[in-house]
Amino acid sequence: MTTRKRRTLAALGGLLAAGAGLGLGELTAALAGGTSPVVGVGTQLIDLAPGPAKDFAVKNLGTADKPVLIGVVLLAVAVFALLAGAIGATRPRVAVALTILLGALAILAAATGRTLATNPITQVLPGVITLLVATTGMLLVLRALPPNPFGGAGRRKIPAAEGSTPTTPSPAPAGPGDIAEAPDGFDRRRFLGTAMALGVAGVGGLGTSLVLPGGVTEATRRGIRLPLPASRAKAIPDGAMSDVQGVSRFVTPNPSFYRVDTLLTVPKVDPRTWELRIHGLVDRELRLSFADLLNRRLIERDITLTCVSNEVGGPYVGNARWIGVPIAELLREVGVRDGADAVKSTSVDGLTIGTPLQALTDGRDAMLAVGMNGEPLPFDHGFPVRMVVPGLYGYVSATKWIVDFEVTKFSEFSAYWTDRGWSVEAPIKTSSRIDVPKGFARIKAGPAVAAGVAWAQHRGIAKVEVQVDDGDWQPATLAAEDTIDTWRQWTFRWNATPGNHKLTVRATDATGETQTADRAAPRPNGSSGLHNTVVMVE
Repeated sequence: MTTRKRRTLAALGGLLAAGAGLGLGELTAALAGGTSPVVGVGTQLIDLAPGPAKDFAVKNLGTADKPVLIGVVLLAVAVFALLAGAIGATRPRVAVALTILLGALAILAAATGRTLATNPITQVLPGVITLLVATTGMLLVLRALPPNPFGGAGRRKIPAAEGSTPTTPSPAPAGPGDIAEAPDGFDRRRFLGTAMALGVAGVGGLGTSLVLPGGVTEATRRGIRLPLPASRAKAIPDGAMSDVQGVSRFVTPNPSFYRVDTLLTVPKVDPRTWELRIHGLVDRELRLSFADLLNRRLIERDITLTCVSNEVGGPYVGNARWIGVPIAELLREVGVRDGADAVKSTSVDGLTIGTPLQALTDGRDAMLAVGMNGEPLPFDHGFPVRMVVPGLYGYVSATKWIVDFEVTKFSEFSAYWTDRGWSVEAPIKTSSRIDVPKGFARIKAGPAVAAGVAWAQHRGIAKVEVQVDDGDWQPATLAAEDTIDTWRQWTFRWNATPGNHKLTVRATDATGETQTADRAAPRPNGSSGLHNTVVMVE
């Protein structure tokens, strides 16, 4: 067998061995509730990535950033396995060591990173299975190859006797029992059997893990009946919803509501075992089950949420009707001690968020939400319980899948995002967006319409203006206001003349502050600048 063929087969075998390890590791994670090897490594990459890399992913990939990262992890594993297998063609011990290293990385990522697992043994078990299966597979592949004729580092030279002429030994003639084995000692049946077994293990394990429910099911979530809130949201006023085609809907449907978080897989938390611990600088600790929350006084409110990663004119903003327990009532019940100025809330995966205590006690409708747009929270948006705080960007207020609520001081802790260069406190900036017309749209000359949304949660929008090219700022027509915690739609009618035109929008909040034209990136406390779009009038 030629060196090239031997390395090719060994590389293919290494890939199959790694695939079998990952497949059965993923299956173990699905069955035992441990940390998936791919998700564990991917989560560590998210946590270790520099801020600009995260910003680039959110800005350019949007909600596709998670599948892209998973793809990158799988590609890296595939390349690593191919190289390890190729090396094993001449240096089998090195190949085995590299395979062990690959499995050890999965174990290390699970043991040291954020995880949904609650048991330390099951937490690392999928990584252990990955290591054992991948290493065993690599050994089986290398043993199925013919003996290495190159002595490990190159072709072995056979010394000739002094004065004699070097000769090359002739291959032994094939016997009647050598039909299944090639003349070079390569047992094709054994290699193919090993390869097929590894392939079936990898594909079968991964495929089965994908179809397993992995926690509570959608039927379980939908089967929950939320009690009627004691304090209902007022009806959306007439005139609050624009009839301009293409403008954002006043209430964002749950499937369309933006999702920005650091989890590669959505947690499926069982509401029957979920518990929230409220503790810290309080007079008495409180533990609440999901049933406890549903039995408390619930409020229903329309609140617009915005992600701090939202670029000017970006999509990471949405409005929904939330149902939940007022946080201020819980804080009064536990008794907040003097000196406290923050709450550190923790998600089921260990991510922490720091929220100013004042924003939870100043009369705004901050809540532990259990419902969204008339149904239990979707899994993507924090089921069974999440925080919703009007007027603050999500990274300092909107903890999803919350399990811990600690009253504390900002001087006593540093939250996940503040560790990564974002501001400690982050009130939402006054912003506006053009939804219609889209950029570089072609419209007909004559009467034309532009429309969009503006938001300044917990202050309210008082005015929206539009500028055509470099002309004067002209008032847009505001839709009726629902509450100061929701966005407002606006409409602007103008006479479009032939040629290219730039439309720019700005908003003024109810405190009299006009949206700044100074451009700033989202980091460290939200983007600023004016949204504009270019249209072509024919």
